[in-house]
Amino acid sequence: MSTKINRRKALGSITLGAAAALSNLSFANIRIDKNRLLEEKLPVRISMNCSTLLHYKLPADIQIDLIANAGFDGIEMWMSDIKTFIEKGGSTATLRNKLKEHNLVLENIIGFSKWCSDNAEERSKAMAQLREEMEITKELGGKFIATPVQGIDKIDPNKYDQYAERYAAILKLGDETGVTPILELWGMGALHRISDCAQIAIATGHPKATMLLDFYHVHRGGNDWDTIDLINAGKLPVIHMNDYPASPAYNLLTDADRVLPGDGVCDFDTIIPKLYQAGFRGGFSVELFNKTYWNTMDAPTLMKTCYEKTREVVTKALNSK
Repeated sequence: MSTKINRRKALGSITLGAAAALSNLSFANIRIDKNRLLEEKLPVRISMNCSTLLHYKLPADIQIDLIANAGFDGIEMWMSDIKTFIEKGGSTATLRNKLKEHNLVLENIIGFSKWCSDNAEERSKAMAQLREEMEITKELGGKFIATPVQGIDKIDPNKYDQYAERYAAILKLGDETGVTPILELWGMGALHRISDCAQIAIATGHPKATMLLDFYHVHRGGNDWDTIDLINAGKLPVIHMNDYPASPAYNLLTDADRVLPGDGVCDFDTIIPKLYQAGFRGGFSVELFNKTYWNTMDAPTLMKTCYEKTREVVTKALNSK
């Protein structure tokens, strides 16, 4: 890409100052009696990432039914599950209709491509893959696709402009397809610092540049939430929801250590109000890979447990300030 990326151009992307503009917002509309917890409408969505159902090996249409029946507002589907469903005779129209019937928001699609590779040929193949997967996402009625940094082992501080150019390239592809790629932070991956994530997104100068954060990954990557309100959280469509234990140390944690919201030590009562005040109105989407849950609960029980615990944590947090 020959276009120069101007770091000063992107004030309209992920920008500072949202907290001040929203500081007078009230939580009055969500102050509820705990006994009516599951009857009240929240100003955010409670959603489910289908990774939590990975162990059960369920078809994509059954996943939608289970998640909707548990009470969730939204869903993150995996592209691999969708492609398998289509290969076995299903269609995107079937899945789209099912999502519509259940009134489920398709938060995004989880896909993996090496769009950020240092190898030009690898990036070219990734662009072709992303275009196909964006078209599938569009057919499902989705507007976002998750794009973790793939193809590099670590961030090179001398290449921020190149990373921004590569993200800008897939954002342009998103303009063409109508599906926006979300720059995803991974606590154990190359892009594990919120500051790096924000710098790359801002430097694109693209108005739809955005980030996908995750409570576990933020902690696992050695970040904290003290300055998260510098980001316009209204630009974040979804945040992955999970909790983590006090031990082992953050840098020794694995995906399998994630626990249900409220069962770990994450300070939701501080972080969620801060995100709300900074503009977040998207989906808190539960993402777990915990074998203990898979071995002790069937899929419907796990879905219901995830929904009720997550909703309780979010409601309590929003009422805590």
